[in-house]
Amino acid sequence: MLLRAWKEEKFMSRLRVYHRESPAESHIDTADGRQIAQHLDRAGVRFERWQAAAEFAPTADEATVIDAYRRDVDRLMQGHGYRSVDVVRMLPDNPQKEAMRAKFLNEHTHSEDEVRFFVEGAGVFYLHIGDDVYTVRCERGDLISVPAETTHWFDMGPQPRFAAIRLFTNADGWVARFTGTDIAQRFPKFED
Repeated sequence: MLLRAWKEEKFMSRLRVYHRESPAESHIDTADGRQIAQHLDRAGVRFERWQAAAEFAPTADEATVIDAYRRDVDRLMQGHGYRSVDVVRMLPDNPQKEAMRAKFLNEHTHSEDEVRFFVEGAGVFYLHIGDDVYTVRCERGDLISVPAETTHWFDMGPQPRFAAIRLFTNADGWVARFTGTDIAQRFPKFED
């Protein structure tokens, strides 16, 4: 079976929803931001388009990225009780890109919401909710908040180019509980 890869569009937010047993054919497919937000809202997932105007040098550190969006970060932290913030950034020349991709490609959950604001590039969240798998390609300017205990995985692609500000209520940051299933291997990869 040939699965459709994500490379047909160039960095455009997109939602596709598949039945978990039919990864070759989506029953929802939209790039309309309002429709994406509406479908995800019905599934309990927050999705918003924000302004992401800052440009970063390849050598920009975490503090530089956070400082560029300090007002938004502070507003989210105060309004939602987040206790820590960091930046996950991956560029194609990173020698650990394959190991990092493999780590995030396994289905897992978290005990807290997973909040990401994409400030550079793109990546795909896969949300396994009930009988469906929601694939959400997030790009620069997208904010997504995946509810606690939602089974999901993330694909940054084989040549990753993205940066996302991550917010946590857990002071320890990203802590995953892997499900041990192989569902992630059955769905289209982000092959941009």
